[in-house]
Amino acid sequence: MAVHEILKMGDPRLLRVAQPVRQFDTPELHALIADMFDTMAAAQGAGLAAPQIGVDLALVIFGVTRSERYPDAPPVPQTVLINPAITPLSSDEEEGWEGCLSVPGLRGVVPRWGRIRYTGFDQFGQPIDREAEGFHARVVQHECDHLIGKLYPMRIRDFSRFGYTSVLFPGLDPNADD
Repeated sequence: MAVHEILKMGDPRLLRVAQPVRQFDTPELHALIADMFDTMAAAQGAGLAAPQIGVDLALVIFGVTRSERYPDAPPVPQTVLINPAITPLSSDEEEGWEGCLSVPGLRGVVPRWGRIRYTGFDQFGQPIDREAEGFHARVVQHECDHLIGKLYPMRIRDFSRFGYTSVLFPGLDPNADD
């Protein structure tokens, strides 16, 4: 398949609300998903949203067994999530460091719901209905934000905890955040 260029913060396409996917199990959809997984792997990401590669569809992928970018994070199941909806399972929020392939070289502390339920469909049109907490919940919320035109810096409340990865986390490979 193909590795696509990842759009960077400032590109107006990242600020649009994505359109719902209307047809499942098509060769075009399967090719797009394969390209997204190739792109995510090449960038060492934990997730990727279709708008990040300039595709205006409500489609995200995520999943990681071990991440160079988040070495302490637990595994997240590899998932294709189409036309997602997120419901918080409590009002409790957790703060955590986030980065983004569209915001390379920077990290910030972002509040997210600690426990969520997410629903949607896989690439074959089969329903997905899962509960998630911790890093898994954070990844899902982060990726789904891309579908409503939000990047994680828009959710930061304390900009004293936002900066360059190389300064904040000097032990991380500097190339792992680009």
